[in-house]
Parts: sequence; structure tokens; C-alpha cells
Amino acid sequence: MVYPVQSLGLHGITGYPVSVECDLSGGLPAFTIVGLPDAAVNEARERVRSAVKNCGFTFPVSRITVNLAPAHVKKIGTLYDLPILVGLLAAGGQLKLREEGCAFLGELSLSGQLRPCAGMLPMALAARELGVRKLFVPRENAAEATLAGELTVYPVESVSQLVAHLRGETPILPADPWTPGTDVEAELDFADVKGQENGKRALEIAAAGGHNLAMVGPPGSGKSMLAKRLPSILPDLTREEALEVTQIHSVLGLTDPSHPLITRRPFRSPHHSISAVGMSGGGANPRPGEISLAHNGVLFLDELPEFQKDVLEVLRQPLEDGQVQISRASGSVTYPSRFMLVCAMNPCKCGWYGHPSGRCRCTENEVQKYLSRLSGPLLDRIDLHVSVPAVEYASMRRKETPESSADVKYRVDAARAVQTARFAGTGVTCNAHMTAHMIGQFCCLDHAGDALMKSAFERMGLTARSHDRILRVARTIADLDGAADIRPEHLAEAIQFRNTDILKG
Repeated sequence: MVYPVQSLGLHGITGYPVSVECDLSGGLPAFTIVGLPDAAVNEARERVRSAVKNCGFTFPVSRITVNLAPAHVKKIGTLYDLPILVGLLAAGGQLKLREEGCAFLGELSLSGQLRPCAGMLPMALAARELGVRKLFVPRENAAEATLAGELTVYPVESVSQLVAHLRGETPILPADPWTPGTDVEAELDFADVKGQENGKRALEIAAAGGHNLAMVGPPGSGKSMLAKRLPSILPDLTREEALEVTQIHSVLGLTDPSHPLITRRPFRSPHHSISAVGMSGGGANPRPGEISLAHNGVLFLDELPEFQKDVLEVLRQPLEDGQVQISRASGSVTYPSRFMLVCAMNPCKCGWYGHPSGRCRCTENEVQKYLSRLSGPLLDRIDLHVSVPAVEYASMRRKETPESSADVKYRVDAARAVQTARFAGTGVTCNAHMTAHMIGQFCCLDHAGDALMKSAFERMGLTARSHDRILRVARTIADLDGAADIRPEHLAEAIQFRNTDILKG
């Protein structure tokens, strides 16, 4: 007898339906799983066998064949343990599913307890789209599954509890939909930063328009301190953005069972020893990398020239497209990667090139060799280049309290509200993502502005990409100023932040 049980699988960060077909037939006892299972799925045979016996049920003494359909898609992970067990018990007459529209997910222990599995949110979203009404998942995954909405999620602790529910003996209470609490975590605040007004202004512009930023300065000048406070002035995540971010983290098992929805913009700061695969994603079974984990948030690269060149070059296409495609022999996966790139670097190997103390002993050739690790195409994709000089003693001892993050965020939110109204219905959310057509429509210059732009283009040797990025930044500065049109002073500030000469000290 063949008994199908509905389950789900994961491809990238997208769920898809999987039918677990269990067949008991005559012949020598055997237990075979087909449908392109990986090693973890094949090992389900022993987990299911032990769980059935240890929970007091009879393991079928017959030829058992389990097919995971569609059979042409590789099945990965331990989440098929529970549907395989349910299918075996149902095919052997020990259990009867009374209702349709049920799906099962979860890893089994040898004693029959359920353990959580990664990627629950994208699979729950897929279940909702497929018309599944009841989803049975491990208790630790229940809160995350309720984020999909329009599903009745049952938190299951053990096989015995599940069977008692399915037999109508002891019902399992559905999980309540998870909602964020009112607890607010303490964030790093701009009020802690003494001086560096130019750097703070650049970060405000970057946050308001979603622009990429590079900070150059000697050690101890506050580059990392400024970057780590950037999330405190970024706009809050929308519900749609939060679900996108949570799906990516869920696939890697990085969500918190007690707080499954990620409500704060990610801030990823990988070490410079990271590999290209760790940055972009990949592997035999492709997994998201750092650029995808930073989706809708910030990717901070400290000591930028210390990263391997191939690691930096993989950033070029995602910075333009907002996604990364990973192709392997088994197929290709596309992960979203729309992030703000924030970089910090020293002007030379020792870090003191151009410092008034004169402590730098690097030669011009050594400085050029250090900076040559950064390719022109990558630097061309960074909108704002800002110098962060060493803090003066007077600034450190100043008694006045610097402007707080809350005050800066108020201006950033106002500018983002203007952009949201401007780009309504287009899929674009901020000025940094404007298309060429939008630049022509929303970044018009008057006669004085056009003359200034022409002068800068010729004098600085700008590329077409640099030209467009300056206009995007100028549009953001105008939005912060509450201006309907880009004025020459807005454009001049945008050009000033495009000065790549700071890379030469």
C-alpha cells in the first residue's frame, strides 16, 4: 500500500512541495529511500526505525520504499524524518490521518523527540501558498512558522504526542501567532562620538539614500566607531523587508526561537581572512554568504585593503544587481543581496601616511602598492569617500554633548519618506537604487548646476557611473534639506564627497 504524506523542501531561500510516498510490500525486509536524497536524508532510516520502536509502535517487517517527489530535485537535510515516520505508521495501519491539508516537518531523535530544523520560515510561506491549512513542526520552530500567517501551526514535542493528536485522543494546542515585544535593545549612539562632524554628515547622507561609503584615516581616528553606529540611524525595517531578512537567516539556522523575526537591520562585519565563497555564498549545497546575510542592512569591511582581491571583486556585481547567483553542476541558486557597503581603511600599510606627526616611514611606492589592492571598478561603485582625520585634543575634551542618533534618525526617516512617496509602485526604495530613467526624471540640474557638473566631470576624470552616483547623492542631500530640486550647493557637497584623492593621503 502506498501512502503519501505532504512535506516541503528548500531550494535557496524558497520552499517547494515534497510528497513523501511510503510503500510497504512483500519480500525481504529492506528500507530504501529514493528521490535524490543526500547523506542526511538517507540516515533518516535509522532515526525513524529507532524512534518508532522507542515510542512503543511496531516497525514494519517488510520491504519499505520511500520516494521523495519530485524525484529530480536533490533533497537535503533532516527535515523529512517526521513525514517518513508518519507515512510508515499510516501505511502499516497504525495511524490514520483524519484530515487533508496537513504537512509535516522535523528531525527525530532516537527516542522520538523532535528537534528543530533550519529554513522553517520559507517553507511555511510555501505551505501557505500551496493551500496547506495545518503545519506540524518541532516546538522550537513553531513561533517562526507562525510568521507566514494564514496557517494553523502545531508545535510538536514528540512522536507519541503527535500520534495522540492525530488519533483524536489528546489534541495539541495550536501555536499563537508570534508578535514582537516592546523590549528595546540598547544601541550604540552617535552621542558617544567626539568630533568627526564630516564623517557623521557622510553617514547621515549614506543612511538617508542607501549609499555606499568609504572612510579613510589613521588608526584610532574613529572609523570603526562611526560605522558601528550606522544601524542606529537607519530606517526601521518594513514587515516585507523583515521577512526577507529572516528567511535568509532561517536557512542558515541563525534565528532565535524566542524572537524569530529579525526586526533590526543586519550589520555584518566579516574578518579580512574570509574567502570568496564565504563572502558571496556557495559550497556543494549552495548556502548564503555574508553579502546575503547583510541584505537590507550594512556590510562593513574594516581594513579594506587587507581583504583578498578575489573576495573584493565578487562584490562588484551584487552592488549593481542587488542579488548574487551561485551556479554549480547541480543547478543555480539566486540569493538577494541588496546591502549598504561601508568600508574603512588606512592610507598606507602603517596607517600614518599624511599625518602631521610625520611618523609614517612608507615610501611612495609602498603607499601605491598598498592602495593598488583596490580595483578602480570597485571604488567607482562607492558613492561617498570621506576622510576621517585624527581627533584633536580640544574635540575630545569638549563639554557639549554631540547630537544623538535619535535626532539624526529623525532627519533620515523624513528623507526616506520623501523617497518612498517618489518611488511608490516602482520597486525602488531609495535614491541609491534609482534607474537611469529615474535619474533623468528626478535629478534635473539648472544651468549653474549643469556647469558645475561639467567642470567636475572633466577635472576629476569621472566615469558615466560616477556621474550618475554623484547625482543620486545630490538628490539625497536635497531630500535631507527638504528641497524639491537639486541646487548647486547640494551638487557641490556630493562632488566633495566623491574626492578620491583622499586615497592618496
